Amino acid sequence: MPHDPTDWLCINTIRTLAMDAVEQAHSGHPGAPMALAPVAYQLWQQELRYDPTQPVWPNRDRFVLSNGHASMLLYALLHLTGVRRVTGEDSVEQQVAVSLEDIKKFRQLDSSTPGHPEYRWTSGVETTTGPLGQGVSNSVGMAMASQWLANHFNRPGFELFDYDVWAICGDGDLMEGVASEAASMAGHLKLSNLCWIYDSNHISIDGSTELAFTEDVGRRFEAYGWRVLRVADANDLEALSSAFRAFKQERGQPTLIIVHSLIGFGAPKKQGTASAHGEALGEAEIKGAKKNYGWPEDAKFLVPDGVRERFAQGVGARGHKLRTEWEAKLAEYKKQHPEQAEQLQRMQRRELPEGWDKELPTFPADPKGLASRDSSGKVLNALAKNYPWLVGGSADLNPSTKTYLTFSGPMRPGDLSGRNIHYGVREHAMGAITNGLALSRLRAYSATFFIFSDYERPAIRLSSIMEIPSIHIFTHDSIGVGEDGPTHQPVEQLASLRAIPGLIVLRPADANEVTEAWRVIAPLTHQPVVLVLTRQALPTLDRTKYGPASGLAKGAYILADSEGTPDVILIGTGSEVHLCVEAYEKLKSEGIKARVVSMPSWELFEQQDEAYREKVLPRAVTARVAVEQGAAFGWERWVGLSGKVIGMRTFGASAPLKNLLQKFGFNTEKVLETAREVLKSAKQ
Repeated sequence: MPHDPTDWLCINTIRTLAMDAVEQAHSGHPGAPMALAPVAYQLWQQELRYDPTQPVWPNRDRFVLSNGHASMLLYALLHLTGVRRVTGEDSVEQQVAVSLEDIKKFRQLDSSTPGHPEYRWTSGVETTTGPLGQGVSNSVGMAMASQWLANHFNRPGFELFDYDVWAICGDGDLMEGVASEAASMAGHLKLSNLCWIYDSNHISIDGSTELAFTEDVGRRFEAYGWRVLRVADANDLEALSSAFRAFKQERGQPTLIIVHSLIGFGAPKKQGTASAHGEALGEAEIKGAKKNYGWPEDAKFLVPDGVRERFAQGVGARGHKLRTEWEAKLAEYKKQHPEQAEQLQRMQRRELPEGWDKELPTFPADPKGLASRDSSGKVLNALAKNYPWLVGGSADLNPSTKTYLTFSGPMRPGDLSGRNIHYGVREHAMGAITNGLALSRLRAYSATFFIFSDYERPAIRLSSIMEIPSIHIFTHDSIGVGEDGPTHQPVEQLASLRAIPGLIVLRPADANEVTEAWRVIAPLTHQPVVLVLTRQALPTLDRTKYGPASGLAKGAYILADSEGTPDVILIGTGSEVHLCVEAYEKLKSEGIKARVVSMPSWELFEQQDEAYREKVLPRAVTARVAVEQGAAFGWERWVGLSGKVIGMRTFGASAPLKNLLQKFGFNTEKVLETAREVLKSAKQ
């Protein structure tokens, strides 16, 4: 396509919308959109396979703005291309996702143009990018998903999935370790459908990147196994097009395009300086920049005639044609491959397959029992056999986390047909890649030791912000790790994860609670979940004697009870529930009315109505003891001021498990002693 003046009119519209929005908000980052406008324009207008009228078309190219502080670049594109608004049920409306009024409300309360792009908040945003490095890492999961979908659904004559994933990133993204892990993974897997466009402007908030970032990024990525291309000037539209075409012809490795730009391009005094990065330019600089663009200096939020039409003629017309052709192909596919078509539709709607739970096991009572990581491995494999798009893996810990799907193979370089992912020791990237897979409508899980949830925490938090059903599995959940010592013994992690809004944390007490935990996890559509499992064996409770494990679905339930109102309530999670049961039996033999409450999930319990919560934990019973091998922090909400918590108030220690349990008071005797203390206090 020849580059006539209308191309530059479109590019400068993006630039001036970004400047005006940031200036009106007195907040934001104008410099990157001003520099990257030609890059984004050329990509969207000439290459991106995307239909603005159907922004959830499954085979669309994905565009990720990883340097999310440059959000006005994306909002301007969404506005000028007329991307439609999508409801939470994936229903496309006639209303545009980002209107000019929305741009005028940039960074304002409840606007569709928040400071950083937010998935599910602004249609057309493929993932929430705020913390640098997360977006490009998500893009790796999206590229993996594209190839997996192609392997599972494409048939001769029906290439339903072949989309590419494009991500724009900056110096900050590539300084973050998570991006390095993700890039290494992408290179290993030879994700030839993945392209990162690196905005190399040599500016960070502190000043020149020479202060802290002087590596040869290109050579680093070549070492990862990427093809590296270079564009010397972000304003060279022909060079950009040549690089984009070169990526699309590459079928053997991911591509990094290093684009050299001037941050704040066109600003008379601030171009190429740190002051163009994270603050409004000021009226004088804006007028000067507009003058340099040949723009009316006093015009604000101007979209000249012909700009929207040019986008409609480019990305709009191309995307519409490709999408309608795809839909016609899908209609014929449904006739010839009805079973696969039904799976695809269910997956896209986040619906479960028929019979998904028909092989979930029930475990017989057993005083020796199983580690919950072992029972979870059995349940996961039974579930996955009837849940074809459930995929996942661990950070080099499958033998320990028991998360390998034994009936399937691994994803390998150049062949991503398997359902097992070997992440290597890359927990940071694993969490973000899992989110990318989930955003692509695969049901994805990750797994590692619970102590390393700290490495995954940014991705876990973002999965909750985005309301996507990522599954995060953690084993070795307590001081039960034993001799590995305090560096590997999670203490504060349960409390920390419970603090994340919208996240469900599950810590099952025995094998049958594990089965019920997976029954809760499988149907989730908008909530991420953390499943916390033991290394050590847990007795499998006799459910003919104690309450049914199905009570887990309500977060807390009465496991063992007295006749009438109890005098004392013992509350436990995970491996500590059996201590409560043992103490209960002793108290019962002494004529003390006790109740045991298994509380695998605070969050699910909080979702129950007041009547149910009162039934399980009646206010009148103030003698309460909570037992958990984690920080005591937060338990006061369940035991009250009169209750006591047997928990961790220090880090652990290196010793055999039996010695640790004795040292930190996780034994039946301590539970009994504490129960008698709270009973005595309640009677005074």
